[in-house]
Amino acid sequence: MTPLITAKNLSVTHGRSNVLHGVDFSIAGGEIVTIVGPNGSGKSSLLKALIGSIPISAGTLTRMKGLRIGYVPQQLALDPTLPLNVRRFLDLPRRISDAEAITALEQAGCSGLADRQLSDLSGGQLQRIMLARALLSDPHLLILDEATQGLDQPGAAAFYQRIEDVRTTQGCAVLMVSHDLHVVMAASDRVICLNGHICCEGHPEQVASAPEYRALFGTGTQGALALYRHSHDHSHGHETAE
Repeated sequence: MTPLITAKNLSVTHGRSNVLHGVDFSIAGGEIVTIVGPNGSGKSSLLKALIGSIPISAGTLTRMKGLRIGYVPQQLALDPTLPLNVRRFLDLPRRISDAEAITALEQAGCSGLADRQLSDLSGGQLQRIMLARALLSDPHLLILDEATQGLDQPGAAAFYQRIEDVRTTQGCAVLMVSHDLHVVMAASDRVICLNGHICCEGHPEQVASAPEYRALFGTGTQGALALYRHSHDHSHGHETAE
């Protein structure tokens, strides 16, 4: 399968600071890939480089011809005095039909919110509206930059479950940056641990047991791995939690 995006030996600099160096990355259709790493490790910079919003300083970046990307940012800065309901928000930056709006809201799990004011929504509802907007372009690749920031653990887990459902129904690939180690393990096909460069990558269980990952995240990673195995024990019935 042709990768949607491929980066080889990618580097990004901000001023004199080398934020990323020597990054090799690719994502295929239908994959869920999560990037984890400490603050300042270059996670958001990698996303921005992949979508072309910041320049790369070295290496090569190849995107599939005609690639459509849907993007869900960390949070939406809203003026609470601005009278803007969900339906009008979905018309930005281009006007869409009511049928398109209804479909996108259903896919994002937030049907019935079209007439609600954005300023009245909970954090979880607002993130689903952002997801609905990203799905309007029928993306090949859905990119989420810490989209569950500010949500509690049940809210984050529910959002990740929705993302898995979207991947299944839409067939799109998903690339996420996340700090939710406890839920991200169960939601990903592949995890990339980043700290200026790729420290380790692979299946969630491989990464959780890697020395480089443990050096960054400490003993708490055992809880993440246990939760990952526990959730898969319930869903598949043949894996055991340690």
